[in-house]
Order: sequence, then C-alpha cells, then structure tokens
Amino acid sequence: QVQLVESGGDSAQAGGSLRLSCAVSGSTAGSNVMGWFRQVPGKEREVVALVFRPSGNRLNGDPVKGRFTISQDSIKKMVYLQMESLKSEDSAMYYCVADFVGGNWKEAGRFKSWGQGTQVTVS
Repeated sequence: QVQLVESGGDSAQAGGSLRLSCAVSGSTAGSNVMGWFRQVPGKEREVVALVFRPSGNRLNGDPVKGRFTISQDSIKKMVYLQMESLKSEDSAMYYCVADFVGGNWKEAGRFKSWGQGTQVTVS
C-alpha cells in the first residue's frame, strides 16, 4: 500500500480556484488508478477525478466536469487537482486515493489507500 498526504485545502470565493496536492510514498506498483474523492458530512463519499496509469487517461465525476483537472507527476510522485470556477457545493473534505481493487471506480470502497483529507470551503 501507499501512503498519501494531501495539502492545499483552503477557503475560496465562488468562481475562484484552488489546487490540491497529494504526496505519494511507498510502493505504487499496484496503484493503477489514483485520484480524488470528496465527502460532505452526512453524505457518502463521491468520486471527483481519477487518473489511470500508465495510460494517463482521466475521468471526472459529473459535478466537476469541465471545471476540475487531475494531473500527476510520476517523477515527483505527486497527484494534483486543479479546481476552477468553484461553487459553494464544492465545499467538502477532499481525499486522495490509491490502490484500486477493481470493480466500479465510482465506489469509494474500491480504493484501499486514503489520505487524511484536506478541507475546501467555498463561499
């Protein structure tokens, strides 16, 4: 398993932007899918964006399509989430994920490794 540490969460105004970072350590040999989920208290975790390795193909959750972009730097072992045109409904705890076990990539339970989360608040 890998270890994941998120950073970059902050408060922002609607229409603004933020960039989240995820530092990856440990063995990434089995981490063919990495990305971001988010969670609002009282709701289930939902997929935000995923990147597939080694192809580099990317997928976004429907609420963030056209606004958020995931990227990775394999040399620095970092995963980023660039968030643009922020909305109040983007306010959530954002988690970096790895170690996909297969199945439906939209399901949070399909990822074994999670970071501690970083809070984004949009007003």
